[in-house]
Amino acid sequence: MNANLRKIDEFVRGELGHETSGHDYQHIKRVVNLAKLIIEGEPANEELVLISAYLHDVIDDKVTDNPEAKKAEIKKLLSSMGYQDEFISSVFSIIENMSYSANLKSKHVLSLEGQIVQDADRLDAIGAIGIARTFYFGGHFGEIMYDPRIMPRKEMDKTEYRKRNTVINHFYEKLLKLKDQLNTNTATEIAERRQQVMLDFLAEFYDEWNGKK
Repeated sequence: MNANLRKIDEFVRGELGHETSGHDYQHIKRVVNLAKLIIEGEPANEELVLISAYLHDVIDDKVTDNPEAKKAEIKKLLSSMGYQDEFISSVFSIIENMSYSANLKSKHVLSLEGQIVQDADRLDAIGAIGIARTFYFGGHFGEIMYDPRIMPRKEMDKTEYRKRNTVINHFYEKLLKLKDQLNTNTATEIAERRQQVMLDFLAEFYDEWNGKK
């Protein structure tokens, strides 16, 4: 890890080290590692990918009450490390437009680097880790686990999406959709097994919920 990435790593650890919504420092590290896997063979700027992967949740309104202040902090940090305005703008073009909620009504056109970071983040939302994070997030915000009377929502904007629902419905409202929304072949290949893990979990969940042996 070069000196700049080490400094950014330390900054993110300070920001998200104690986060309890599932968008913590360990999530960031997994996204960074997934981004490293995806970028192999892709003609992308690795430094832009990794810096964006590290910073993508720091400005998220799920983890901060003041996203604009966090944006200013990031700009100051990157400027102090010698990054030019064009590079910093490229980072923000990624981290401001890659989230699932930001793409509910209209899909943002991301650079190749942005597509890689988005794929890495979405891969960490599915599979066994995705299941764990979903229940962790739901518990953090006081969602109920499941109620068969409450159906998954179909058409949502960001405001509607952020309203609380059941944890199980989140699989249908977002997680099971992600595999078909990935940008790169590598991410799609990784997602195949993780998708099946979620489907198997849901089948077992319903069996146990309904008292089947």
